[in-house]
Parts: sequence; C-alpha cells; structure tokens
Amino acid sequence: MVRTFLTTLLALLLCACAALPHQEPLQVTVAGIESLPGEGLELRMEVKLRVQNPNETPVDYDGVYVKLDVLNKTFATGVSDVRGTVPRYGEAVISVPVTVSALRVAMGALGFVTGPRIEKVNYTLQGKLDSPGIGSNSFTMNGEMAIPVMTGGSALQ
Repeated sequence: MVRTFLTTLLALLLCACAALPHQEPLQVTVAGIESLPGEGLELRMEVKLRVQNPNETPVDYDGVYVKLDVLNKTFATGVSDVRGTVPRYGEAVISVPVTVSALRVAMGALGFVTGPRIEKVNYTLQGKLDSPGIGSNSFTMNGEMAIPVMTGGSALQ
C-alpha cells in the first residue's frame, strides 16, 4: 500500500514538473562599475548588472551572488540581499558590491609583467538570483577584454 502511494506521488510530481512552462535563461551583462571605499588589502567596487528577462512571466529575486573569474582564477566575488522583480520581457539593473583582494591584483600584475605578452584576457561572470520561493536563476557570461599595449610609458588605444 505504501509502495503504491509513493509510486503514485512520484508520478504526479514528475507530471507537475513536465507541465511547467519552459523558461529561457536570464541574460546578464555588466552595465557599469564604480569604485567603493576599500578596507585594508581589499579593493571594493559596485558592479551594476543589467538583467534581461526573455520570458512571459516576471522573475522575483531575493538576494544575488556574483563571481568574476579572470584567466580561469577567481578575481572578485560579491553578494547583496537586494530584492526586486525583473518584469516579463523587461530588464532591471541590480547593484552588487564586490571585493577584490589586493594580493590577487598584485599577483595578476606580476604575471603580466613576467609572463608572455597577453593581448586579450578571457573572463567569466557567474552568479545567481535567488527566488523568494524555491530555487534560483543562475547565469553565466563569458567574454574577453583587450589589454592596452604599453609603449614609452603610454598605452596605445
């Protein structure tokens, strides 16, 4: 009897999940970066994320987490307990304070000076918007930045 009940319950849950509408992933880009006062050996920045919702239902969020990897190494992380909604077929700008270790910056700069010449740097921005209910909306953005070439003390554009 118990086995039949659990089998039926599992089948109903699977049917309920299959009936949920397909959701396209959120599109997240960096809209801006502003400097914040640092503490000790840390650099602080406010990263503004532009979140676009390509779905017909709004996305409520209650908390955000971001991690920026540069050259496959964690460069900066940040969290915020901000709440809001990204409207259906709409967008919102969410500000997240992030922390960068000055030691990471120094080690990265040392790698640029002593290592082979690098013209472009790959980066990955990962994160999630937690929902007030169950689950979260994860996102990943990959890109590359051009490194300015230094000649005679000035950067070439």
